[in-house]
Amino acid sequence: MIGSLRGRLIAKHPPGLVIEVGGVGYECEAPMSTFYHLPALGSEVTLRTHLVVREDAHLLFAFATEDERRLFRGLLKVSGIGPKIALAILSGTSVADFLRVIEAEDVDQLVRVPGVGRKTAERLIIEMRDRVKDFGGVHLGLARPTDEPRSAKQEASSALVALGYKPAEISRLLATASEDVISTEELIRHALKAAAT
Repeated sequence: MIGSLRGRLIAKHPPGLVIEVGGVGYECEAPMSTFYHLPALGSEVTLRTHLVVREDAHLLFAFATEDERRLFRGLLKVSGIGPKIALAILSGTSVADFLRVIEAEDVDQLVRVPGVGRKTAERLIIEMRDRVKDFGGVHLGLARPTDEPRSAKQEASSALVALGYKPAEISRLLATASEDVISTEELIRHALKAAAT
């Protein structure tokens, strides 16, 4: 099991990133909550990881905080929740907000996540309810957007497609962003907030 990576960030195209460690580039997928915390390309970064082994692939997922990784692992234990939906959940909300949704048994909020239907949302609430107390004292730092040199809107669109949104919906969500929203992370954050309202 690969528990963490510390190395140089050499690529980031949501939801994928590459970290070079000792001359080896590790491809990872990460939620948008982690992308908000990433430094500039070429900088050193330390991320917690979770390895998913399938018949056809070994998939490495990266997280900025231990709470994100714990929630991701908890979500994978829920029947019908795979890595893609777990990433979508973490991309659309903070750990603390997700736990509040579970405590409030807010099914309507959960069904706004791409790939989560009403039955899945109800199952999430039932199966995660008892685990919420294990996340006492959860707290995440403020998200810090990073500079994107080009094609921020295209990268934001690609990330939203990977999270399960339809192209027409993505166009509508991104069109509501003001002109001063120029980085990929800011655009995605704006779109996810717009989708949740």
